[in-house]
Amino acid sequence: MIQPVLARRLVYPLHERLLKRPTFAYLAELEQSQWLSREGMEQLQELKLAGLLDAAWQHCPWHRERLMATGIDTERPVSLADLQRLPTMDKQAAVTHGEQMVWHGVPGGTFQYNTGGSSGQPLIFYYGRRRQASDAAGRMRARRWWGVEPGDPEVYLWGAPVELDKTDRIKALRDRLLNQLVLNAFEMSPAHMDEYARAIQSFQPHCLYGYASSVALLAAHVLDRGMQLHLPRLKVVCTTGEPLFDHQRQLIGEAFGVPVANEFGSRDIGFTAHETPEGQLLLMSESIILEVLDEQGQPVAPGATGEAVMTALESFAQPFIRYRTGDVVRLSETPCQAGRGLHVIDEVVGRSTDFVVTTDGTIMHALAVIYVLRAIPGVGEFKIVQHSLQDIEVQVVPNARWEEGGRAAIESGLQQRLGTDVRITIRLVEAIPPEPSGKHRYVVSHVPLSDGLKQAGQEPTHQ
Repeated sequence: MIQPVLARRLVYPLHERLLKRPTFAYLAELEQSQWLSREGMEQLQELKLAGLLDAAWQHCPWHRERLMATGIDTERPVSLADLQRLPTMDKQAAVTHGEQMVWHGVPGGTFQYNTGGSSGQPLIFYYGRRRQASDAAGRMRARRWWGVEPGDPEVYLWGAPVELDKTDRIKALRDRLLNQLVLNAFEMSPAHMDEYARAIQSFQPHCLYGYASSVALLAAHVLDRGMQLHLPRLKVVCTTGEPLFDHQRQLIGEAFGVPVANEFGSRDIGFTAHETPEGQLLLMSESIILEVLDEQGQPVAPGATGEAVMTALESFAQPFIRYRTGDVVRLSETPCQAGRGLHVIDEVVGRSTDFVVTTDGTIMHALAVIYVLRAIPGVGEFKIVQHSLQDIEVQVVPNARWEEGGRAAIESGLQQRLGTDVRITIRLVEAIPPEPSGKHRYVVSHVPLSDGLKQAGQEPTHQ
């Protein structure tokens, strides 16, 4: 580990400069703009929206047609009300018309990415350097709310590849130079979790960050083992990727001895919101316009829940404009208690995932198997059901790019994760219905965890 001040002032800025990402310049902007009034914040949103719509008109044929159809003149100032004249778009539109949305000449170049697939429908899309900077700077600002500075030691409980290639080794070196320790959330066996607890104790992080269910699982393990972690420098545990239930927050707080702050975001839209020490979830308002709409696409009443429809103001490479995320949220009528002009989200009703268990007892976050499915172009939608340690069922709704070779790729990828003795049954279906509860669960495991650990990943039942 290097001195945090050296990482903050030299290594981290140099890293971002070499990648041509204006992260620290954007961070400086965010530190100022967060104190705008709500009116000032929305004026800033309108200014950025005008730039986004102009770029979409000039470089993205699909968006140009939509703008022309609604009569929006991108050469004139636009308002948030003008935005509502545009029809919404969804993930299927991005899948079908993706190439007509991409601006490959965006400054800094385009980079291909794909969604995690937790929604059951993977998406390949493009982003640019400004979007990357927005995400990184947004998290840096949110960490500062908790007293954590860029370059301070952080532990990530995150996904990792099965085998490290040259690129991954370079990333590992970068992580060390930035004072970041990455622990594999896809390898959560008791032995590995013992190692993780010891590694966290030795590393003495200022922040622990990871999937909500994985951090809760590690916390449950620490408590079950009776481990007494001494982490005087730890200031906050930040969770992401899925809903954080109250019982998980309690587990994590008890195990690590610090507050827990939940994060809301997605790969396609980016870093969206983060919890403050006052317990409020603040929107990244400088980078995202959030509308909350009902089933008919109309704004809900103040304080009501509805679908989160987002416009990503820094996504110039492939604009997501009035994008239906599938998440259900409720905006708060109460302003930020610390005086920021950022919008406040009262509640996020997201999608949760199960753990899966390998034949040797290793507990893996569901994203470990989701990553396999999302990498196969012919998979339109999917659902993975673990019936037993040896039996996995994969339901696939194929798209136009499906080839029979996809079966072998799915089987090979899942066996690499779960074990070569696991039987993989692949069924091609026309549609995947929701659960009886109405929820869409895309990874379901019927393999029970031990009594001490299963509470970490389960949504509590209400009598």
